[in-house]
Amino acid sequence: MTPAEGLRALFDAAVASAQPARVLPAHLPPPPRGTTVVLGLGKAAAGMGAAVEATWPEAAPLRGVLVAPHGTPDPGLRRLTLRHARHPRPDAHSVAAARALLGATAGLGADDLVLVLLSGGASSLATLPLPGLTLEDLVALNGHLLASGAPIDAMNTLRKHLCGIKGGRLALACGPAVPVVTLAISDVPGDALDLIGSGPSVADPSRCADALAVSARWGIDLPEPARVALQTGAWETPKRLPPQHRAVVVASPALALAAAAQRAHRLGWDVRLGSDRLEGEARTLGAQLAREALAGEVGRPTVFLSGGEATVTLGDTTPGQGGRAAETLLAAALTAEGRTLHGLMADTDGLDGTGPAAGAAFGPDSLAVARQRGDVPEAALVAHDAGGFWARQGLALVTGPTGTNVNDFRALLRWPTSADQAVDRAGDQ
Repeated sequence: MTPAEGLRALFDAAVASAQPARVLPAHLPPPPRGTTVVLGLGKAAAGMGAAVEATWPEAAPLRGVLVAPHGTPDPGLRRLTLRHARHPRPDAHSVAAARALLGATAGLGADDLVLVLLSGGASSLATLPLPGLTLEDLVALNGHLLASGAPIDAMNTLRKHLCGIKGGRLALACGPAVPVVTLAISDVPGDALDLIGSGPSVADPSRCADALAVSARWGIDLPEPARVALQTGAWETPKRLPPQHRAVVVASPALALAAAAQRAHRLGWDVRLGSDRLEGEARTLGAQLAREALAGEVGRPTVFLSGGEATVTLGDTTPGQGGRAAETLLAAALTAEGRTLHGLMADTDGLDGTGPAAGAAFGPDSLAVARQRGDVPEAALVAHDAGGFWARQGLALVTGPTGTNVNDFRALLRWPTSADQAVDRAGDQ
């Protein structure tokens, strides 16, 4: 197995470990005496809903609403309804989806159960502007947040306080007597349940003052109704929910990296397992990861694994076909140019930036070949066109939607210099 093939096998193992059909059934509660209502929102909503349908007894009443990105195929759902909305910026379908989720909770009692299936992307897929705000306000705010370089915890702290279903408000709408079970696939560093999809079904520890601090720190102008409501605390989120509410993370970046590490060991590679919650500016993080991978000597193939969510600060730049994974990878490749390093970085949901790719991969000669073609990697990095650069080299990783989302996957493979072009026979075993 070549280095490139091995790195792809590691990425596939990470994604497979977080598939809803694999991780969800063991965490499903028993059916209640009444009706189970499923509220699914996020990039993995369709697959999570399908996993519930496949497991749930036919005789047990089951209904609900799932909200996934436009283009997500229906996996053959029979008892749950799949809706679509836009990501990463909300649209009118996002508002309709939020209302459908709230509507599904009407008339429930203590004998019923609400099962919330939560995954990354929910923040834009279902949104309901609070009084005084419009959808256009939230679209603009979301755009400014995405361009600001703010980390996901900051973005979702602000989002929670501006939406009628986030920050525990969806759970509150279920009523005080209804049990609510949240099963989440985490795409946030540290797996904080209140940050996954902006925590629609869990209590929110952040406060209005925190949301105001985010807007000030990252230069986000708030509409006047929002500024006043946050200053007065009128839009405070629920800090406590009824005791019959519980939430569990069923898949996470750390578990995905562990699965990749197991696959690497089976290939005969040494593994340096880094943090699953690395954040920071993509180009800075990529250079740092490459320097760490190149430090010292290795006697056998050694893969450096990490995860997390990098940020890309656009400023006034009109971006190309960017993507935080592609940009992190390009910075790593530039730092390692001329050295024996291979790399693969990708978003585990299958979409990185504005192009069709999940990410990309490179080898020791990738940049040299690009330069011979007249493609300047430094210019692509400045223009936030890393995705376009890798696509032009034929090195983009196109997977299509993966059906899950456990954040960014990063792998840098240090190949012993004397064996740079060797084939790792252990991978054939």
